[in-house]
Amino acid sequence: MKTILLSIVAFMSVSLSVMAEPKIKFDKTTHNYGKFKKSDGPQNCVFTFTNTGDEDLVIYRAVASCGCTVPKFTKAPIKPGATGTISVQYNASRIQLGGHFKKSITVNTNGKPELVRLFVEGDMEADVDE
Repeated sequence: MKTILLSIVAFMSVSLSVMAEPKIKFDKTTHNYGKFKKSDGPQNCVFTFTNTGDEDLVIYRAVASCGCTVPKFTKAPIKPGATGTISVQYNASRIQLGGHFKKSITVNTNGKPELVRLFVEGDMEADVDE
């Protein structure tokens, strides 16, 4: 009888630990910088996320779709219920022409979902002296 009871307790413990996982929830997944000029300099925004799971959340990496977009993220594990940030800078000085743009940042985590795609977009207007 003790063996059966211990087996049930062990099974329930393993089942509960399998269900425990970090979960990432962003306040937004797209940021629109609006209209700006190249001479306005780099454009910045911050994406805030919350660990809605019950285990520590770790951001492994955040990679932009091009060199003109640079993400920086919280490196320390995020406790359940806590928040972290991914700041993104779009630097138009490397771009020759104006116009609409949309860039992506791919975020890899140990949580659910494991992969999240964030977007920054806007309309860069040409400076008069170009």
